[in-house]
Amino acid sequence: MRRIVENYAELPRFVRKPLWRFWHSWIISREKRDVVMTCMNYGYAGMENEKTIELEPRDESERYGLQMYHQAASWVPLAGKEVLEVGSGRGGGASFLTRYMHPASYVGLDLSEPGIAFCNQHHQVPNLRFVKGDAEQLPFEDDSFDAVVNVESSRCYPHIMKFFSEVKRVLRPDGAFLLTDLRWGQDVPKLRNELRDSGFRIVAEQEIRENVIRALDTDDPRKRALIGERIPRMLISAFGEFAGVQGSGRYSSFASGAMEYWSFHIVHAD
Repeated sequence: MRRIVENYAELPRFVRKPLWRFWHSWIISREKRDVVMTCMNYGYAGMENEKTIELEPRDESERYGLQMYHQAASWVPLAGKEVLEVGSGRGGGASFLTRYMHPASYVGLDLSEPGIAFCNQHHQVPNLRFVKGDAEQLPFEDDSFDAVVNVESSRCYPHIMKFFSEVKRVLRPDGAFLLTDLRWGQDVPKLRNELRDSGFRIVAEQEIRENVIRALDTDDPRKRALIGERIPRMLISAFGEFAGVQGSGRYSSFASGAMEYWSFHIVHAD
């Protein structure tokens, strides 16, 4: 199971979506009460001061995952804009950006039907809603959004070019595509080419692997405690891989530099 989690993005395309639905549905089933995890990325920490933003007390426990969302979305102002997040997961990042950056509307889209039901029940925030949908077939009209946010999700899509084409279709001509994700180092040039071939232009980019490692190191005790409390013993190793705890294959890939983590501000090329 640990190897499946570690190499999920390299599995055959036809098994990725069913496995993703199962994994997220299972996670939700473990937290029917006392929800403590709504943000599932690897996290972001500052290099001098790990706390990069001021948070309300209720958000402090998920600081590093929320700081990743802040990093991803900080390229452009979202206030008053209509925003779509593709791959919104358990909705913590969507709730955070809606409450702190004040968009006119924020739609979180995810493939998991139980996940969407959880988000709409748990995150009751004005101007925020969650819908079920496929990243490669977005259920929206052309030119619907001022910004599209995608955090640590695109690497798992079976057909990345379909996703990029859909983002271009629903993004308004002057809109921003805010893409933040990990890639094997040798695959980063391919990602840039795929964005260019999809009709996009990269305005700005930042490699944030060291920030991710610091977040993983700082947050490691909390993650291990939660895994020990809530996950069956037979799945602890697999879930540790999913969470990127110290000693996991994912953590080692970041530490060695084999895996990179990039944040992009992208716009229409024309």
